[in-house]
Amino acid sequence: MIAASIARILFAARWLLIPFYVALVVALLALLGQDAEKAYALAIGFWKMGGDDVILAALALVDITLTASLLVLVIFSGYANFVAEIDIDAQRGWPSWLVGIDFSELKLKLLASIVAIAGIKLLEAFMDVEHESDRNLAWQAGLFGAFVIGLLLVSIADAVARHFDRPHA
Repeated sequence: MIAASIARILFAARWLLIPFYVALVVALLALLGQDAEKAYALAIGFWKMGGDDVILAALALVDITLTASLLVLVIFSGYANFVAEIDIDAQRGWPSWLVGIDFSELKLKLLASIVAIAGIKLLEAFMDVEHESDRNLAWQAGLFGAFVIGLLLVSIADAVARHFDRPHA
């Protein structure tokens, strides 16, 4: 009886995740504002910019877009995996993959997005190398390498786990 009550309480506690997902939506709105500001600055000033500055501005927009996409991925897959099932058939026009991501896929997509974002930050730093310290460049390159190695290790671990989870003939 006590164990069943505790299980019901713990199961109901998943709804406490809702404010976290709402906070991620607020972060998404903040990113939208940052994106609009950067896009506006690019639109009104691109003719005064050099080629490298336009590329840096475009990379900043890509960085914000990847981060926003990552937030959407976490919001939907987290909600579907940990809070409640989303009936994708009842939601006209929603892509089915949006809620069909399991925890393993989410982990890989998150790490891949982090690697892409870190790569963009590193590229931005190298394109503006005269304003970056050697120490900062070394840290960014080291962190990027660590993220890549982490992604590779997690990918290998998932592939091995999938291999052993499959029924063998």
